[in-house]
Amino acid sequence: MRRLWWLLLLAFTVVPAVELYTLIFIGTHLGPTATVLIILLTGVVGASLAKAEGSAVLRQIAQDLSQGLPPASRVMEGALVMVGAVLLVTPGVFTDATGFLLILPPTRRLLAPLLLRGLLRALGVAELGDVTLGAPEPIDPGGARPYQGPPPPRQGTLPEGEGPFHHPTR
Repeated sequence: MRRLWWLLLLAFTVVPAVELYTLIFIGTHLGPTATVLIILLTGVVGASLAKAEGSAVLRQIAQDLSQGLPPASRVMEGALVMVGAVLLVTPGVFTDATGFLLILPPTRRLLAPLLLRGLLRALGVAELGDVTLGAPEPIDPGGARPYQGPPPPRQGTLPEGEGPFHHPTR
């Protein structure tokens, strides 16, 4: 609980204070008009980049699922794109830089498995192997045979015509 308190303090007090200081510093050197234009430009570019990369991640998830691959790492990439998009439309230099790092494919693909592994550890999930952590392999539930429907009924367990769905009036 104490860790959450520090994270909230950092997110809602320290980061905005640093961003405000940086924007004032840039504004004194470039002027207020250029500073506002930079903020608007990064917001527009970031939003369009987030839309394009988010669509690409969704297509990749659909392709992985159609091939029987687990989408865990791709889902984490999608979460990084969403967080990056929020950071890009938030005014500030450091939030914009972080947002671009989260949205751009090379850094996103590097961070997604690391963050997924950390999330699994934080949740106390045992290691699930490389399948979950980013190395795509077809899903194989413990080497069992592929699902082929419900098992056939066992013979001789109930007399013919008796059972939970038998209606004697029919």
